[in-house]
Amino acid sequence: MEQLPEKLKAFVNNRWLVFVCSMWVQSCAGVGYLFGSISPVIKSAMDYNQRQIAILGVAKDLGDSIGFIAGSLCEILPIWVILLIGVVQNFVGYGLIGLVIANILPDLPLWVLCVAIFVGTNGETYYNTATLVSCVQNFPRSRGPVVGILKGFAGLSGAILTQVYVMINFPNESALIFMVAVGPSIVVIALMFIVRPVGGHRQVRPSDGSSFLFTYSVCIILAAYLLGVLVLEDIVGINQTVVTLLGVLLIILILSPIIIPILLVFASEPSPPVVENLLPKPEKQEAGSSKQDADEIILSEVEDEKPPEVDNLPASERQKRIAQLQAKLFQAAAEGAVRVKRRKGPRRGEDFTLVQALIKADFWLMFVSLVLAAGSGLTVIDNLGQICQSLGYSNTSIFVSMVSIFNFLGRVGGGYFSEIIIRKYAFPRPVAMSIVQVIMAFGLLYYALGGPGQIYVTTVLTGLGYGAHWAIVPAAASELFGLKSFGALYNFLTLASPAGSLIFSGAIASGIYDYYAEKQASLRQPISGPTISIPLQDDDSLTCEGSICYSLTCALMSGFCIVAMVLSLIVVYRTRSVYAQLYGKSHT
Repeated sequence: MEQLPEKLKAFVNNRWLVFVCSMWVQSCAGVGYLFGSISPVIKSAMDYNQRQIAILGVAKDLGDSIGFIAGSLCEILPIWVILLIGVVQNFVGYGLIGLVIANILPDLPLWVLCVAIFVGTNGETYYNTATLVSCVQNFPRSRGPVVGILKGFAGLSGAILTQVYVMINFPNESALIFMVAVGPSIVVIALMFIVRPVGGHRQVRPSDGSSFLFTYSVCIILAAYLLGVLVLEDIVGINQTVVTLLGVLLIILILSPIIIPILLVFASEPSPPVVENLLPKPEKQEAGSSKQDADEIILSEVEDEKPPEVDNLPASERQKRIAQLQAKLFQAAAEGAVRVKRRKGPRRGEDFTLVQALIKADFWLMFVSLVLAAGSGLTVIDNLGQICQSLGYSNTSIFVSMVSIFNFLGRVGGGYFSEIIIRKYAFPRPVAMSIVQVIMAFGLLYYALGGPGQIYVTTVLTGLGYGAHWAIVPAAASELFGLKSFGALYNFLTLASPAGSLIFSGAIASGIYDYYAEKQASLRQPISGPTISIPLQDDDSLTCEGSICYSLTCALMSGFCIVAMVLSLIVVYRTRSVYAQLYGKSHT
């Protein structure tokens, strides 16, 4: 009993408690993925056409992707303040939209709603920054699993919030917007003083393996459970009592990882001081860095003098040839026979600043590839409500939840798959990018060709491909351009999604949709005598029916994904030597 206060203190400061609470924050941090459910409500209430809804979608995507402010503030403000700023933005932005839709406030201009949805969705960047920074600092040796799981829960949040909304059974659809404004705010306020970097040893412990395995198991069970519930709701149909029970079980599953810190603190003995002292310290591992920095200028000349065919030699022979070349350069420099010049910037695999990365072709190849592929995926996600309605589906929330679930599985599976490609087969990580881009291209082409069950196939494959990009690209960027400025590099890469959405959704998809909607509306107008049909006015609500509304758009985006795949393979070819040095061999 005397140890209870110490146990409670250890529990509050346990890094696994921080990680679990960060998972809960992320489970309601992806409100932008609900746009496919709330956009039909906004369109109906405000009498918007598809182009105006697309403009709102682009504003939402910009808010979700511009995280420079959150990243900068995180360096000077406490984590709880960062989370509080996100709460205020989320509540004010979506709260204002909810008041307008509910007719509590008068109708506001489109640009005001664009600002509101930008501000509300931008709150997500504060949630993401706070949780990722805290957990990466607490788990510096397990950044891959930590980031993958957290980003996965962000992708799953759309399905989670949708199920909570169905469980509560609000009287009207506009209440979903109020839930988006209030629900995440309550959760984050309750946890904002727990999510933070904590002290103590942060290296890998023997218990971490089983803890991560349990967390991955919960993630898979959660995704399978949500998918099963969706199938029941769509095919069998269930009453409100069963829906409520399923919702309670969902909440229990989400809360279940709290078992990990409870067992680690209350059901296990603390490690003896001798064992704690044997844990590796990062400072000891970096002790030899000064000598490496001193030799860096001379050794960097190896890349300039090395013949191209050296990269194609077996690992042992390649290392032998490079060692001989290094020895010659050292000897020549010592005798004054050569004058070693200082290089102008870092090489791939070393630490880059954002400015240095922006002048590298590899960085722009990855960015453009991401614009084409992730922009296509985001266009499908943003227009999913209208796609379902055009095919005659009244319950669009099912498909919004499906794309959220497979987005989650894509993030978790994409990171795991890319690690296998590197560590087992020694292929560069961008190979995984090219594979998922082919999968996305097939899913979009399947919709364009009007195959059976097209909406299901496209939703699943697009969700998987889009989610996998955000597990693969950040890891590849960190390997090619280092971790020193990773936050700035990552935030710049996230701009690819709204850039692609602006092109594909704001211009192409909405334009094609409105063209066919106007064509169908003109055919429905009664014609008396020789009079010509009266054109629709700008404020008329246009609705397109049939797969033709998005078939051409999906066909174009399928082609863009193939182009993205080609760009990814170019990155593979250009960076194969970097991955060969990092992982010992290359099959490319």
